Amino acid sequence: MRVVTILGGGPAGSSAAISAMQSGAQVRVVEKSLFPRHKVCGEFLSPEIAPLLDRLGVWRQFLESEPAPIRRFALHFRKSEKQCRLPEAAYGLSRYRFDQLLLDEAARLGAEIASDAPAPLPEPVIVAHGRRAILPKGNRLFGFKAHFTGPVSDAVELFFFDGCYVGVNTVEGGVTNVCGLGPENYLKARDFDIDGIVNSFRPLGERLAPLTRTFKWMLVGPLEFRHRFRTVIPEGHYPAGDALSFVDPFTGSGLLSAVTTGRIAGAAAVRGASTNDYLAECRRCLEKPFRISSLLRSAVGSGWAELLIPIFPGEWLVQLTRPHVT
Repeated sequence: MRVVTILGGGPAGSSAAISAMQSGAQVRVVEKSLFPRHKVCGEFLSPEIAPLLDRLGVWRQFLESEPAPIRRFALHFRKSEKQCRLPEAAYGLSRYRFDQLLLDEAARLGAEIASDAPAPLPEPVIVAHGRRAILPKGNRLFGFKAHFTGPVSDAVELFFFDGCYVGVNTVEGGVTNVCGLGPENYLKARDFDIDGIVNSFRPLGERLAPLTRTFKWMLVGPLEFRHRFRTVIPEGHYPAGDALSFVDPFTGSGLLSAVTTGRIAGAAAVRGASTNDYLAECRRCLEKPFRISSLLRSAVGSGWAELLIPIFPGEWLVQLTRPHVT
């Protein structure tokens, strides 16, 4: 029986574990964090997640978690905004719940969950431990997130201001997730006062006014938008999730990409696919939406997005930034 080692028990790692065991492998998941736990994340899952979770055998558990239905999206800029219905309903579910249900399924199928990696590290190994970024200080990006209680909405709302992005959407239990990112220099100049920052943009301040924050702001960083589709990776290593690509959060495809690449990595590791073949399969799924996301990020930074997006069909925005799920 093939033995697969997986570094990281988040959505990519747990999806890889389930996929590998469905193909007959024995799996060891190395995860140092205690679950369940909160993570800085938009906690938005696009409709394409449904068939993936069904293939992984956790669709029932996902629905039992009562994810919030998300049927609309709204984009808010300084001088304009755009609202549109989503072509299909999406979902809001906290990482606190989503990560746990995936790891629980991996454990139920027989995965060994360990806190330390064996040495030397046996191959094949799936690297799903998240981002590893070493960047010069100053222009780095940092993420922040908190949960709120209060009136709920069926929209995911995105707010763009002063180089920052903040997403707001409901998750399970009537909780509202508020997650964003901003440039280091901007955040530092304001003493990382996230309450003050989010309330400095009037549309966002008005959106949050009836809500009550339930825990301290979480911070994470530095963040780097990048992918490793064409980099040299040791044979027998399969990076997945953020370890493979970190896409712009405002596209709402981060969790979908994590589950997609995790599922592909698990199957590839079991059948002994070459690392290059694995990366090629990931490119087919992710490279096009990653390029579109990069263009959108540039458009937001230059100010063109505020002029063009209000006249751009909303359905196109959704479709162009979604991975091709197989």
